[in-house]
Amino acid sequence: MEATSFRELKLSEERLAAIEAQGWTTPTPIQAKAILPGLEGNDVVGIAQTGTGKTGAFMIPALERLQAGKGLQVLVLCPTRELAQQVAEDTESLSKGTNIRVEAIYGGVGYGPQIKALEDGYEVIVATPGRFIDHMQSNRVDLSNVNYLVLDEADRMLDMGFRPQIEQCLRGMPKKRQTMLFSATMPNGVHDLATRITRDAVWIEATPAGTTAEGVTEVFYSVKPEKKPDLLLNLLKQKGWSQVLVFTRTKAGADVLESRLQREGIKADVMHSDRQMKHRTRALDRFATGSVRVLVATDIAQRGLDVDGISHVVNYDIPQDPEDYVHRIGRTGRAGAEGTAVTLVTAGDLGAMKTLEYRLGRSVERVHLPEYDYAGTPQTEDRAAPRRGRNSRAPQGMGSRSVDDLSPEELAALLDPSD
Repeated sequence: MEATSFRELKLSEERLAAIEAQGWTTPTPIQAKAILPGLEGNDVVGIAQTGTGKTGAFMIPALERLQAGKGLQVLVLCPTRELAQQVAEDTESLSKGTNIRVEAIYGGVGYGPQIKALEDGYEVIVATPGRFIDHMQSNRVDLSNVNYLVLDEADRMLDMGFRPQIEQCLRGMPKKRQTMLFSATMPNGVHDLATRITRDAVWIEATPAGTTAEGVTEVFYSVKPEKKPDLLLNLLKQKGWSQVLVFTRTKAGADVLESRLQREGIKADVMHSDRQMKHRTRALDRFATGSVRVLVATDIAQRGLDVDGISHVVNYDIPQDPEDYVHRIGRTGRAGAEGTAVTLVTAGDLGAMKTLEYRLGRSVERVHLPEYDYAGTPQTEDRAAPRRGRNSRAPQGMGSRSVDDLSPEELAALLDPSD
């Protein structure tokens, strides 16, 4: 059974009021599938992208079942500081009107407020694994009353090498508990973890891998590598580019691009893991409030960044993993709004582009502007394959054909995307 309204779930009046204050009218697909099993005490394994309402899916049941004043009862583990902050903020909103206390615990900031929250027995802790283990090793954490464990973005946590910390947390947890695990993808490592730490779990899937929001328009721009900054500056002059999130592959590249934008008179800021936490928080706040128009970031911002009104996402460097692409462009077109995702593609990116489309199961519109295009082609919009660039070289054994001439199946066989 899937709920069609929050009231149908028979939630407390305080929770319904908090949900209404959030502006939520009906459950999202993941919420409709996960909340009821959660309320009934079942373990849940959910496959869902960011921006689908996952926090409400696992936190509404948790808040309904805990008791204020009984110490730490809900532990949520997240891969990044930004996601931990976001989940904690959403939890505070959902617990409005109650005495439930929430604290986000992550690295890069002082220990003081975190120690106090643990000593005072805050009911909900949202933490990154590394800093939480620091507190555990210092005997500051009492896990004896934790009856609700959430692993959010489990695939990302494993990708970031947090398995040892997760395992250490699990060893300190009561055996009798309710567990919810959410992941955007379900590789073997995550599947094995999910089956091992849950009991008779309800498995749900809200959005298949590769699914993007309906309101997102996707475009690939052909560009010479040295022309990327100029093309971005030209795009930023166009109407409607009001709040723009730009992803770069490297931290150094983000710094260089942000400096260039500032020199051109565009209000911009930068966000990556080499920046101190206070600087990252300030950059995000400035972007969210409109004090800066462009936020340049590495993949640290592709999950957990929940800012309303992002008009455009730009993949300044094409992501190598289709899942990263989906998460990046999912920062726009949220909550039913429309948005545009632009990816800059050089001749050297053609293989990655074709593999990306093959994995996504769809073609993306191409745009060729002669002053920036790596092939110098006339301006056109082609929904088929991009035109062959001068720098496109055919892999050995392909004869005169270029990468652009291959079918998805041929390319898949050539590149073996399963590796």
